[in-house]
Amino acid sequence: MNITPEIIAKHGITPDEYERIKQILGREPNLTELGIFSVMWSEHCSYKNSKPELKKFPREAPFILVRAGEENAGIVDIGDGWAIAFKIESHNHPSAVEPFQGAATGMGGIIRDIFTMGSRPLLGFDSLRFGPIEGDSAQAATNRRLFAGVVAGIAHYGNCIGIPTVGGEVYFDESYNGNPLVNALCLGIIRHDQIKRGCAKGVGNPVIYVGSATGKDGLAGAAFASRELTEESHEDRPAVQVGDPFMEKLLLEACLEVMRTEGLVVGIQDMGAAGLTCSTCETASRAGTGNEIDLNLVPKREEGMTPYEIMLSESQERMLLIAQKGREKEVEEIFQKWDLHGVTIGRVTDDGVMRVKVGDEVVAEIPAAKLADDAPVYHREAVQPEWELENQRFDLSTVKEPRQLQAVLPKLLASPTIASKNWVYRQYDHMVQDGTVVLPGSDAAVIRINLKRPDLGYTPSKGEPTEKFIAFTTDCNGAYCYLDPYEGGKTAVAEAARNLVCSGARPLAITNCLNFGNPMDPHIFWQFRRCTDGMAEACRVFETPVTGGNVSFYNESPVSAIDPTPTIGMLGVIDEPKHITTQWFKEAGHVILLLGDIGAELGGSQYLKRIHGLKTGCPPRMDLAVAKRTHDFLLDIIRNGWVKSAHDCSEGGLAVALAESCISNGDCMVGATVNLRPFDQRVDATLFGESQNRIVLSATKSNADKIRKAAARAGVTATVLGMTGGRTLRLKTRRGEFSYEVAKLRRLWWEAIARIMDR
Repeated sequence: MNITPEIIAKHGITPDEYERIKQILGREPNLTELGIFSVMWSEHCSYKNSKPELKKFPREAPFILVRAGEENAGIVDIGDGWAIAFKIESHNHPSAVEPFQGAATGMGGIIRDIFTMGSRPLLGFDSLRFGPIEGDSAQAATNRRLFAGVVAGIAHYGNCIGIPTVGGEVYFDESYNGNPLVNALCLGIIRHDQIKRGCAKGVGNPVIYVGSATGKDGLAGAAFASRELTEESHEDRPAVQVGDPFMEKLLLEACLEVMRTEGLVVGIQDMGAAGLTCSTCETASRAGTGNEIDLNLVPKREEGMTPYEIMLSESQERMLLIAQKGREKEVEEIFQKWDLHGVTIGRVTDDGVMRVKVGDEVVAEIPAAKLADDAPVYHREAVQPEWELENQRFDLSTVKEPRQLQAVLPKLLASPTIASKNWVYRQYDHMVQDGTVVLPGSDAAVIRINLKRPDLGYTPSKGEPTEKFIAFTTDCNGAYCYLDPYEGGKTAVAEAARNLVCSGARPLAITNCLNFGNPMDPHIFWQFRRCTDGMAEACRVFETPVTGGNVSFYNESPVSAIDPTPTIGMLGVIDEPKHITTQWFKEAGHVILLLGDIGAELGGSQYLKRIHGLKTGCPPRMDLAVAKRTHDFLLDIIRNGWVKSAHDCSEGGLAVALAESCISNGDCMVGATVNLRPFDQRVDATLFGESQNRIVLSATKSNADKIRKAAARAGVTATVLGMTGGRTLRLKTRRGEFSYEVAKLRRLWWEAIARIMDR
């Protein structure tokens, strides 16, 4: 076939990139080679538009065992020879076209990234964004369909494979109409000496294909993820993979068994984005070797598949193994035991070339390192949009306080972004593996890792710890990033850290999923650059290096780009189980305190959006020094045993945080009386402003006194707001006293999404 300019353009290759390909090959590529370059040089695989900005992130720390960009997932040391592997990735475009399979295979892919490292997957998380689901419009109906399909897909895969989905977040905003965000995360436990690398070392070692057979599903999925969604995107359904969680469970166990057999596995790589193409060229590139494979030997689900289709297929539940020469039979027997394909399809070579053959015919021959590591890198133009400045100039004094201010809190609690997400997580098995200590619904998930589990491949000796406790959260407020990307980027990291600290955990490291529009648009790239500037600064202040993640560009519907959404997944370590803290009030008679200044910032708030129909203003400023000081102080007083509950103030402000503290635990709802009259400012700003670095605490009276004195010494503001007790939440303000029955607030908050989705 002649490679025409139309074929080149259809593959997403620019004329300059095509010239570069010809220079690398010393000739014209054939169609299979063009397809291989198109997926490996897509943004999804190469980060060609984002790489210069990603270099800003801190990546080094003494506890980092596998750094960002080195392997399929980052790994951090948590002490005593144990480590955590974790990573987040997007599956946005597939989920927009086919929500169930898009979300399901997103979970499947991220799980493989974790066990590819030799790690036992322990938990899943998801960070989701959709357009508004309320109302009778066609768009709202579409958003409900996408929401239901995505949640069902995640539930299906996680529940069937036996990995608990223990937390996440869901936001609803018009910017996500037509382009939902589905960010899936997985975390696993591993011994330091169990870590495996994706390297094709050892000339002559066999290259072994394991797992499911190859089909035509998911063809060029990486390239599909690297272009905008259009009205015709439904025609890209073949680019959406089809997952089988039961097959993946078998693959997981077989891979861990073969990796834990001494000296058997030299390297291992998931066949994820770009499938067989990516796994062959990346393993060779990392090792400085080459490899040669025969496509006749690849297990296939369909007859007559072309080399192009086999190399670009993203069929799920497949891995590539490099085994020790002479031990192929051992590998094959293990996979046969698990009823999986285990077929030697090639060997490692010393010429640095990825050579693809069909029998004796060479159908692709490309230098592996050039393909994997020499994609073009672009420095895109960044221009601050005028509408961003316009929003920041908005005069909030023009917004009038509602006459019926008492009605605002119930409306906010019933809004889908703030309401309980139990409709989502009740579909997930979040208790499987018996490690979930703090269930979904608090500031962060808390997991107990039983180190005596026989499936971890290690038995602790006498005197070694038998359990570890970790906390995890995901966070990002896209509206803040839209209004001020720099402040929004800082706040995303800071809120994640604050949620972990409120749970009694010490923040350790992050993974991120950077969801943005088209990077060729200077306004979009401005958002990307400024968000990453803010994130990098916050990571340095909190000493939480970036261990890896994903960039997802081209998140645009035919109407507009999404709000910039740099999702943060943050890991924390809890040193002792007695430090575990939850967000709800525990009993009557405790003192309620606020750490941090009262604040009065309404820009970008849910109050402005839900009550006044405005997404504008300056979002809350993030003072990172104050944040770090507040976090350190809170951890100290939690470790001293002075804190009964801790809950961060975020969407909906102080009033929502107080209400959630009263109603989060349905088995033990506790009312409160709070005096806000001393604060001389707009009452709506006091109640619903979203100023940062604020935490609602409860403590016994004696410990509350200790907290106030310690806070004064530490330079942290600590204000007594009131007392817990009764069956009502009473807010005393300059506009009178607002009283709410706690049970009614809980019903509003708990049932809000179900009322919309189950009608």
